[in-house]
Amino acid sequence: MLHEQWEFPRFRRSGNALVTEGVVGGDRFALLKPQTYMNLSGDAVASLLASPDFDPTRDLLVLVDDIALPLGTFRLRARGSSGGHNGLESVEAALGSTEYARLRVGVGPLPEDEYDQAEFVTSNFEPEELTTLADLLPDMVDAVECWITEGIEVAMNRFNRRGTQE
Repeated sequence: MLHEQWEFPRFRRSGNALVTEGVVGGDRFALLKPQTYMNLSGDAVASLLASPDFDPTRDLLVLVDDIALPLGTFRLRARGSSGGHNGLESVEAALGSTEYARLRVGVGPLPEDEYDQAEFVTSNFEPEELTTLADLLPDMVDAVECWITEGIEVAMNRFNRRGTQE
């Protein structure tokens, strides 16, 4: 969705990811879609470290599902632990740091009768859940654009309003 809204070219394969690039807010920007298993996402991010100008604290925003957040919510964070999320653990291992921004997208809570967390997060969404997520997309796009143009602190202050995204 972002690449279409920003009129970026089609994704192309680059190492362990699909990549597209363009300009947002006057800055060159790349979208990366890892083509690995989720718990190996760091392999795709590691390629960014080859650029001497790349600073994960400033230049990286990882979008990640989060069962601790209710479906239909999202939360921006400037840094933090993986919280047991295997994809974030892989990213942290590749970067050697927890100092990077993330946009956590709520997919929870884990149903009371669901004991297998991995099965829950890899299952398909129900139609009403897809509608809930689709309704959230415009706000998430605005949050990502704010992060790009104004930084993570401004984006967190603007989009992490209690009762709206939490």
